[in-house]
Amino acid sequence: MSIPADPLLVADDAAIADTAGQTAPGTAPDVVVRGRRALVLRRLRRNKAAVGALVILLLLFVAAFVGPIVNEAITGWTYKDQDFAAFLQPPSASHWFGTTQIGSDVFAQTMRGLQKSLLIGLLVAFISTGLAAIVGAVAGYFGGWIDRSLMWIVDLLLVIPSFLIIAIIARGMTSGGWIMLVFLIAVFAWMITARIIRGMTLSLREREFVLAARYSGVSSAGIIFRHLIPNMSSLLIIDATIAVATAIIAESGLSYFGFGVKPPDVSLGTLIADGTQSAFTFPWLFMFAGGLLVLTTLCVSVFGDGLRDALDPGSNRNGGGK
Repeated sequence: MSIPADPLLVADDAAIADTAGQTAPGTAPDVVVRGRRALVLRRLRRNKAAVGALVILLLLFVAAFVGPIVNEAITGWTYKDQDFAAFLQPPSASHWFGTTQIGSDVFAQTMRGLQKSLLIGLLVAFISTGLAAIVGAVAGYFGGWIDRSLMWIVDLLLVIPSFLIIAIIARGMTSGGWIMLVFLIAVFAWMITARIIRGMTLSLREREFVLAARYSGVSSAGIIFRHLIPNMSSLLIIDATIAVATAIIAESGLSYFGFGVKPPDVSLGTLIADGTQSAFTFPWLFMFAGGLLVLTTLCVSVFGDGLRDALDPGSNRNGGGK
């Protein structure tokens, strides 16, 4: 027997006909067919704030990864170098963001910190969202003791003081241990989403397309990864964007207190911590890293909000989904 297509995906991918332009009397109107992807992009483009936030994020990525190369080619300074003839110098042609107490180039360090914070945010979002999708879908689909066991783990992680646990484990990390920091933050960032995915799976597992796939001999893994999780992709995409901002803030907070990225490497959190005491006397030590942190998290949040509206056909803020 043939397996019917997922109704939610069919509803999303259904063609929507719009009349294109004016037609002469007695002639058939031209019809433009738009799939789900085209409709989402169309609604997203209508959200000027989300588009602006996305453009700024792309520029930040370019600045983070290309900026240090350009800076080194023009001025000759990297984030590890020290200019012993320029201590606490304000922004200039040779040091675009000024220098620190030990002569380090603030621009090179800030771009390196932005690069590290963006990488940590993206990796944490990818791991935590994937873990939430798998655990929530498995718990909701199988039910029984599997559901109870997984939800017990979720409840346990929710009550554990995550900041304290991460701080204790991260204290012994070396300068190259930021990958471990990614996993530590991701481990405590997926539980609420997993509960939401579980609830959605409970409602989807009795739908006709899941029953048809099950009766046709599709394995449980196939049903979960080919039918259930794709039908919840909109929620997962939105959750991933929110997780990026949350992870950047979490990493910055840990690094600020000395539990995150370790010297000689830098992140926005370590730069803010180093420049806090001189924020009013030598503001360039603090304002560039702090400003980029606020700008990055704000743009991620605005873009995530716009993406949610674009993926929700019933949202009033995207013109009623048209």
